[in-house]
Amino acid sequence: MFEILIPKLVVLTTQVGNEILRYYKTDMQVEGKSDGTPLTIADQTAHHMIVEALQKLTPGTPILSEESTEIPFLERSKWDEYWLIDPLDGTRDFLEHTGEFCICIAYIKNNRCVFGMVYSPTENTHYYGAEGFPAYKMTNGMGQEIHVKQPSDTLKIVIGHHSSNNEKLQKHLQSLGQHSITKIGSALKFCLIAEGAYDYYPRFGPCSEWDTAAGACILESAGGQVIDKQGRTLKYNTKEDLTSPVFFASGDI
Repeated sequence: MFEILIPKLVVLTTQVGNEILRYYKTDMQVEGKSDGTPLTIADQTAHHMIVEALQKLTPGTPILSEESTEIPFLERSKWDEYWLIDPLDGTRDFLEHTGEFCICIAYIKNNRCVFGMVYSPTENTHYYGAEGFPAYKMTNGMGQEIHVKQPSDTLKIVIGHHSSNNEKLQKHLQSLGQHSITKIGSALKFCLIAEGAYDYYPRFGPCSEWDTAAGACILESAGGQVIDKQGRTLKYNTKEDLTSPVFFASGDI
């Protein structure tokens, strides 16, 4: 299924990314959502483009987007398979012009993420992976298989710009050995571990399942892992609340 869909999703996300870039570094009205996160016309435009395309590619498959109208768990719990998308992950970074934002598209089957694609519009770079298959990075149409790497003596840690002041995170970082810390926005953190640029991404601050699924799948396909505090791989659509648990994403550690 995904071998057929991947080229079409590459075209789709590239088109959506180009549309997002039309708004980049322009003055936009910013709305505040109920959870305090920002919402822009770029988020909404990307949402509508992706949903419309996925409905044509896989008719009848449910779609859950960050910008969807809230769908009750009573309805979602009946889904065996669905698309889980974040049309513009890293809206704050988008507004701050860091370039560290992306499009996340994941496919969930029986509460597990079995496919993930992350696209960075500013780098024209796609990352994708599927359960049981390798992970790939494609830049300007040139693709290559990617793998996590064994860490050096100094652990290279990557965390978010806007979640780094979390008290539990800081306590966790202090408990580690020799390490360096880099701050990067959005789900690109998973992808950078997947290609061996970093080793570890601990997340204690709040984020949602659409922020996590695609990147986690890519990292796992590259040989890494994403686990919760109990050492379990992440599950999706198992409760009314769509918040992801505390998790630890790592390469070959």
